[in-house]
Amino acid sequence: MSAHDGSAGRKGESGVTGAERPLWTPDPDFAATTNMARFMRFANGRRGAGADSPEALWRWSVREPEAFWNAVWDFCGVIGERGERVVVDFDRLPGARWYPEARLNYAENLLRRRDDTPALMFRAEDRMRRDFTWAQIHDTTSRLAQALDALGLDPGDRVAGYVPNLPESIVYMLASASLGATISTASPDFGVKGVLDRFGQIEPRVLLAADGYFWQGKRYSSLDRLPEIVRRLPSVERVIVVPHTEPDPDLSAVPHAVRFDDFIEPWEPRDIEYRRLPFDHPLYILFSSGTTGIPKCIVHGAGGVLLTHLKEHQLHADIRRGDRAFYYTTCGWMMWNWLSSALASEATVALYDGSPFHPGPHVLFDYADEVGMTQLGVSAKFIDALGKADFRPRESHDLSSVRTMLSTGSPLVPEGFDYVYRDVKPDVHLASISGGTDLCAGFVVGHPLLPVWRGEIQAPSLGMDVDVWDEEGRSMPAGKGELVCKSPFPSVPTGFWGDEDGSRFHAAYFDMYPNVWRHGDWMEWTEHGGVVISGRSDATLNAGGVRIGTAEIYRLVDRMPEIVESIVIGQPWENDTRVVLFVRLAEGRSLDEELETRIRREIRQNASPRHVPARILEVADIPRTKSAKISELAVRAVVLGESVKNVEALANPEALDDYRDRPELRA
Repeated sequence: MSAHDGSAGRKGESGVTGAERPLWTPDPDFAATTNMARFMRFANGRRGAGADSPEALWRWSVREPEAFWNAVWDFCGVIGERGERVVVDFDRLPGARWYPEARLNYAENLLRRRDDTPALMFRAEDRMRRDFTWAQIHDTTSRLAQALDALGLDPGDRVAGYVPNLPESIVYMLASASLGATISTASPDFGVKGVLDRFGQIEPRVLLAADGYFWQGKRYSSLDRLPEIVRRLPSVERVIVVPHTEPDPDLSAVPHAVRFDDFIEPWEPRDIEYRRLPFDHPLYILFSSGTTGIPKCIVHGAGGVLLTHLKEHQLHADIRRGDRAFYYTTCGWMMWNWLSSALASEATVALYDGSPFHPGPHVLFDYADEVGMTQLGVSAKFIDALGKADFRPRESHDLSSVRTMLSTGSPLVPEGFDYVYRDVKPDVHLASISGGTDLCAGFVVGHPLLPVWRGEIQAPSLGMDVDVWDEEGRSMPAGKGELVCKSPFPSVPTGFWGDEDGSRFHAAYFDMYPNVWRHGDWMEWTEHGGVVISGRSDATLNAGGVRIGTAEIYRLVDRMPEIVESIVIGQPWENDTRVVLFVRLAEGRSLDEELETRIRREIRQNASPRHVPARILEVADIPRTKSAKISELAVRAVVLGESVKNVEALANPEALDDYRDRPELRA
């Protein structure tokens, strides 16, 4: 099989068999109005795609990548100079270079409008609501860009945000991107060490923060952690603080701090002077979960993010001009970056910060009805929690504006599909999607021209040469295997920050199958041409729909004097994953309630609340390989009652006996 022949084993006869009837089928009149249908007509007429079905369109998109991505560029109206060449070194993954002659600016593509219709809508639980027009967003971005330019911010300089999901966070991103700066963000519930592990690597010149945030009706201050964070980031020259939880916060303890409004006050709005830069100019640095050390700094180019998000938004999520798009996210998750790009489709972006269950499970649906959301995005765990709470939005809310409901963060279980169509909205397009921070996009996504089958993701994303491979690199028409992408795509990261020779980047995705992206998910095709994701094929935890790196927990727990070492795994539990921590204690120490409380408090305060283990258990030893690496996969296999692969690689396989049949893990 060639690297891009598009002959993946879709619709295999022995693939996963789902329900007898689809849960949703697009109405033909509706389907004809979708962006996907318009694009198919465009590709057939302008690019000779010859596609008479969604599957044929996908096959054309991976067999003729130059024609496909040019069609996306033209159909979505990318602003910039494209150049003649689409891709060079397409046979290299990594190494292919997209649009090597192009010049564009990400922010210029997002700020297409300057009128008095809504661009951003914002809600913070039941505490706050603010809306901003396109003209207001443009003018505030202009003023902030001028202020940053006066600091001497150059293309490639890093800026960081330690922020809630505020309108100012998006404005900060837009202003920075207009100047060619490279942006990273983290959620304010991260502790000091979690922030420093990320921003300390990239040395930002500017830091945006808020005075605090709201969660479940309570106010939490960021000003108690911010002084230490800034002192330990010597590269930071200016800290811009948004008053969010109080009107006039005291910033006297924060070095280099200035209020947002004071920072931009000297500057009058004017046309933004966008710096058009190469296609792969670094726009974002996103962070891995930190499984094997401090988080990897994943560098994403501006053109790849823009083009890929335009494709996903307009074609797969059917986001149209004037739509109102929403995804529940924090600034520490790539879905914030994904949602922000919806501005490029001239859609209004709806933001929410806080608990999606405060003061009750109705709040996001209240928001949807209030503003007329057209795309409602949530996590699979949120849908699961609604079902367990027996909450039925269909009986209490209108939701007539919602065309698409998106779900990601973890696989949506079949019962979640049932719940949405029974209790939320029977005529909605439910789009379960899966991808990752690694590509800032999806590999398998929703499709508005295809039926929705119970428990299935509908299709591979256009332009993504997705397949399922076994350990030997053979395509699998049926059965679970590794999710791979066999050909380059524009949002392949440009590399890892600080990885000068590219060795860490190569090891992360390309060691198992040379010249092929291995994503680390278990996937299988279904008989309908869709896919089922069974979870991660590596040791990354995924609790509550948020990927969690084990190394982040070890760095906190193992420094406690009572603990010699620890090992952590994710245990499947009630349609989710719960974190289980095993600890080997120092001689004479015991795992009492006081120690458990301190462990949980340390993790909650210095990593995030999602890292807190559901079970903490004492063990006599930690299994490790002959190269002295602890073996999380072996422990997880034993806990799940599975056979341990490659026992001979363990230096102390007898240690596994302590993990078998633990009654604490059955409740």
